[in-house]
Amino acid sequence: MSGFVHLVGAGPGDPGLLTVAGRRALERAEVVVYDRLGTEELMPLCPPDAVLLNAGKSPGRQAMTQDEINAALVEHGAAGRRVVRLKGGDPFVFGRGGEEAEALRAAGVEYAVVPGITSAIAAPAYAGIPVTHRGVATSFTVVTGHEDPTKESEQTDWDALARVPGTLVILMGMGRLAAISAALIAGGRPPGQPAAAVQWGTTPRQRRVVATLGDLPARVREEGLGSPAVVVVGPVAGLAEGIDWIERRPLRGRTVVVTRARAQASELSDRLRALGAAVVELPAIRISPLPGTPELDDALTRLDGYGLIVLTSVNGVDALFAALAARGRDARALPAAATVVAIGPATAERLAAHGVRADLVPERFVAEGILESLAQTPLDGVPVLVARARGSRPELVDGLRARCAHVDEVELYEAVPEPADPDAVAAALAASHLTFTASSTVRSFMGLLGPGERAALRGGPRVVSIGPVTSDTARAEGLEVHAEAAEHTIPGLVAALLADVAAAAPAP
Repeated sequence: MSGFVHLVGAGPGDPGLLTVAGRRALERAEVVVYDRLGTEELMPLCPPDAVLLNAGKSPGRQAMTQDEINAALVEHGAAGRRVVRLKGGDPFVFGRGGEEAEALRAAGVEYAVVPGITSAIAAPAYAGIPVTHRGVATSFTVVTGHEDPTKESEQTDWDALARVPGTLVILMGMGRLAAISAALIAGGRPPGQPAAAVQWGTTPRQRRVVATLGDLPARVREEGLGSPAVVVVGPVAGLAEGIDWIERRPLRGRTVVVTRARAQASELSDRLRALGAAVVELPAIRISPLPGTPELDDALTRLDGYGLIVLTSVNGVDALFAALAARGRDARALPAAATVVAIGPATAERLAAHGVRADLVPERFVAEGILESLAQTPLDGVPVLVARARGSRPELVDGLRARCAHVDEVELYEAVPEPADPDAVAAALAASHLTFTASSTVRSFMGLLGPGERAALRGGPRVVSIGPVTSDTARAEGLEVHAEAAEHTIPGLVAALLADVAAAAPAP
């Protein structure tokens, strides 16, 4: 039985620019053949058991030849597997996707093309350069600069391109920029016409040089720009300073480490990227459901007898409803007369997603806040269910029992330390900020470090904590906490980070 191959455009580098269709294909893939550029941050979307084949190309090095790539797509597709060929930009814009499609068609393997956003328009847009603009340019031409404009056999007619009105966008031309510039000027483009080079477009590493066509090669050398880059020639390049938007992002130039579990990192990572930060995802923990216990079975059997049910995290909500679902039950099993307490708005939102409205959300999103919110509630003899993580702080249960409540504490999951890539650890130590969303992330992160790496933290990344309990753990581990969220949520954490950046020295 034949499989199916998706030729997917990964976009220009910003992972948020991947299309919905591309994401769905990656999430279902059994084999992924990926390029070097524009794909790195998309790898976590692949299933954990997917076979990943690096087909990346870099100057002077090629992991797989085009013939080898074609053969791999045919081999895995013909073997009945779901295959994704993940290509930077768009598969059919200087991506050789047409050749891959021809190989698949010849072999009788079914395929589909998922277009991607090409860097030809995305990199200029992120640099404040519209490739067309009313009254300035009504057309644009995209050309590869990979050919040598001085050789006799090249296909690109630079004289003709110099005479074409509108914007000229040159991909893969940085290695021959001086020769290309000279050829365009010789063909009639004015040497004083605005031109720009955008390196690592759409990513936090993006750099931009705006000059004239005649001066651009020298300016690029002075600024140290190299490949990969997009070159734009035409009056629209002169609009960059007025239209630029990416450089105004408050976290531009900052690298922020996210230590949340991989399954939960996206919310924080997405917020940080939207603010211009480069994000290093270093999941220090993994959320692992605990096997069923007699205590859990007993609690769920007697669920309708509880007068108070307390959920202390989003993970606790998910684990509780997973346990109910495993027993063929759902939100209707919760007693209508019970008071349901959610430790914070995120936990309340997750409860609502399961069809349960929280009756009480304390003002402070910690165990002590729950106790304060219940200060006027009679608890003497009230059956209470506290569903939470293994190893949680005892203050909540002790406080409830001190008020004579009959408390059943049920452990539903645990935070397990996650092994880390040494390169990711090194990147974290070189970052501008470390973020911690729970005490478990602090302890697990510090457990990844040797004595020398712990010493490197002194005077290194600034530490931002989600709340006082996490901050106390960080200090106990020898860290200095530079900022703490006033509201103990992900938006609160981001707000604390922004405040710390605003108060610190300008970004490098």
